[in-house]
Amino acid sequence: MKKLILINGTMGAGKSTLCKALNKRLPHSVWLDGDWCWMADPFVVNEDTKAMVLDNITYLLNNFISQKDYEHIIFCWVMDEAAIINEVISRIHKPVDIYTITLRLNNETLTKHLQHDIDTGKRHASCIAQSLARQQKYECMDTIKVDIDDKTIEDILDEIEEIIKGE
Repeated sequence: MKKLILINGTMGAGKSTLCKALNKRLPHSVWLDGDWCWMADPFVVNEDTKAMVLDNITYLLNNFISQKDYEHIIFCWVMDEAAIINEVISRIHKPVDIYTITLRLNNETLTKHLQHDIDTGKRHASCIAQSLARQQKYECMDTIKVDIDDKTIEDILDEIEEIIKGE
C-alpha cells in the first residue's frame, strides 16, 4: 500500500531539509512542502486564504496518491494543531498507510537552526520567539516523535525509514 508521510514540527526544525533528503532516499517518492502552496506577497492569513491553501495541498496530495508511479508521498508543513493534521487526513480519498511524524528538538538546537536562517537572510529575527513559543504545542500531539538533537541527517533518515517499514 502507498505511504503518506506527514512531517511536522516548528519553524526551523529542519522539515524541508529532511524531506528533501528523504525524497532522494525513498524509492518512487514525491515530496510536497506545504509552504510552496502559500508563497504569496503579501502573505495574508485569514479564513479564506487558509481554506484555499488547505484545498490546494489536499488536491495535490490526492493527485500524487492517485499516480501509479509513486509509492511514498512525503508532505511537510508547520502543523502545530491536531485539527490541521486531522483535516488533511480527512480529505485523503484513497486508502494509504499514514505516518504522522513530529521532528522534536530542544530550544538550544532550534535557536541555532533559526539563527543560521536569520544570518543567511532566510528568516526575520522575530522567528526565534515565535518558534520557541510553539514548541510545546507539538508535545501533546498524537504523532510519532523523532528527536533530532545531536543526530546527523543520515541518522534521522534511518529512523524514519525504520518507522515506515515497520521495523
